[in-house]
Amino acid sequence: MTETADLANRLDAIIAPVVATLGFDLVRIQLTGKPGDQTLQIMAEDRGTGQLTLAQCAEISRGLDLPLDEADPIDGEYALEVSSPGIDRPLTRPADWVRWTGHEVRVKLDPPVEGRARAHGVIAGLEADIVALTVKTVGVIALPLAAISAAKLVLTPALIKATRPLDASGADELIEMPEITGEADNKNDAETDLNEA
Repeated sequence: MTETADLANRLDAIIAPVVATLGFDLVRIQLTGKPGDQTLQIMAEDRGTGQLTLAQCAEISRGLDLPLDEADPIDGEYALEVSSPGIDRPLTRPADWVRWTGHEVRVKLDPPVEGRARAHGVIAGLEADIVALTVKTVGVIALPLAAISAAKLVLTPALIKATRPLDASGADELIEMPEITGEADNKNDAETDLNEA
C-alpha cells in the first residue's frame, strides 16, 4: 500500500464515522497543497437535501476537531475545510451514478478506456460497477468505475431543476450590531492598560 493510500484510509477511518454519527453522508475527503500548507477538504451532504447549510458545515467541523487532533494523521500544519458538494457535484460513490442518471457529467479516466482519458456525456445508468455513458459523437460507452479518477456533474437547466433548493428563510434578516467608534476602542484599551498596571 502506498503512503498516500495509507493516509487516505486513515483519514477515512477517522472522518467517516464522525460524519455518519452526526447524520450526514460523506461525499469526499481530499488533501491538497504542499506539506506545511495543506487543506483537508471534507465534502458532505444532508441526507434530506443533498446539500449543507453553513451551520451544518460548522457542526461537522466542530465534531472533527478532537478526533483529528487526537489521531494527528497529517504531518505539519493544515487547514480544515468542510463544504457542501454544490449542484455541479463530484460523483464519488456508486449510488451517485444511479441517483444522477439522465444528467450530464464530465469524467477523467485513469487508466484510459479504449484510448479515452476523458469523456463527456449523459449518464445512462450503472450496472455491475460499469457506468453507461451516452456520448453525442459515439453513442453509449461503458466505463468501469475503477477507471474513473474524477467525475463531476455539468451545470445544466435540467440539473438545476432536479436539485432541491435549501430553505432560504431568514437569509435576508440582518443582525444589528452596536456601533463602535474608534474613540471608544481607544478609551477601553487605555482603561484596560491602566487596570493591568
